Amino acid sequence: MRFDLLVVGASFAGIACAREAALAGQRVCVIDRKPHPGARLHTTGLLVREVAEIGWLRTMPPALTRPIPAVCIYAPSLRHVRLEASGYHFLATDTAGVMRWMVEQAMRVGVAFCWGMALSSLKRDENGWIVNRALLARYLVGADGPHSKVARLCGLSANREFLAGVELEFAGGKLHDTEALHCLVDRRLAPGYLGWAFQGAGMLQIGVARRHALGSAADVNELLDRLAPLISERADRPSGTRAGMIPCGGVLPRVFGDRVLLVGDAAGLVSPLTAGGIHTALCYGGMAGSAAADWLRGRAAQPAETLRGRYPHFALKRALRWAFDRFQSDRLTEWAIGSDLARSMVGRLYFHKRSAASEVLPAPRVAPSKSSAETDQAMREARARATSTRAHLHDRARG
Repeated sequence: MRFDLLVVGASFAGIACAREAALAGQRVCVIDRKPHPGARLHTTGLLVREVAEIGWLRTMPPALTRPIPAVCIYAPSLRHVRLEASGYHFLATDTAGVMRWMVEQAMRVGVAFCWGMALSSLKRDENGWIVNRALLARYLVGADGPHSKVARLCGLSANREFLAGVELEFAGGKLHDTEALHCLVDRRLAPGYLGWAFQGAGMLQIGVARRHALGSAADVNELLDRLAPLISERADRPSGTRAGMIPCGGVLPRVFGDRVLLVGDAAGLVSPLTAGGIHTALCYGGMAGSAAADWLRGRAAQPAETLRGRYPHFALKRALRWAFDRFQSDRLTEWAIGSDLARSMVGRLYFHKRSAASEVLPAPRVAPSKSSAETDQAMREARARATSTRAHLHDRARG
């Protein structure tokens, strides 16, 4: 089968790229090893507000998202501060549902999807690429994640710096405060990043990520113990698990080649500091699809020329990543919670503008309204649930 553009990876970046090229009249195919859209999720699916303002995403069904207007930042002692910015919110998502909806939008404009098809072989010919010995394409896009096979087979740059993350889903679970994204900054638990909890779309999501180079894997079960006071209810065992590697070294030096480019995680298009990558994946994925279509129609030079320099440099965030990796300190975090200047800087980091901060709040108890005996019982139940979760994950790992 012949296509103008073939995209490897039905990721946020891959779908956006494919859709834009198809809108420009190109024959586009997306291949992905997953059996269906939304399978094997590796992302929390938490969106910044700006994503919902991208033209074609404005029609996303409201049932697929849930606004979260505040952020609570916790020091290791669980002393914390609550931040909000007028008119700004994050969006928790039914991530699998969002991926299915995006695929439907792409199919409506003519994009073909081949599910359950991994990239097995790649060969150049005079007209472009021969993919898996059966698909012919004039141009190739690698949107196949942080360990991109397209990058490896085409001699492009590969990600070397990562955060390793794992997140548990608890269907029907609930936080006491459902209107905030809760972030725990603790160097021992999550060196180089943080732990988080938020009320998702129909579920409770709790996860942690840490610098991959710093040894052992992230311990989400310890995070469950630490954040037990924030949790109102959850099942003994998680209903789902998301895990993956998050590039944190910035945009790679070589992401373009002759008739090929990388987008999304494959290109390192992830904030080195916050690890946010969905917004950039959608924006630059769409930009790449348009640039490829312009070249395919003979209206512009190859995307290597038209896009070079337009990918973000993340200079400040790379510098802050360097500093955070080397100077992260729990004592400094405890101090920063009480500093007006530090809280203002963190607010700008999360909301991209001035935010309002609460006074420093004490560490929450498991159930402040209950008697001491009831509180002790709740603590025992929380520990028992965490132990049950550890056993479940251990069984899965052995299986």
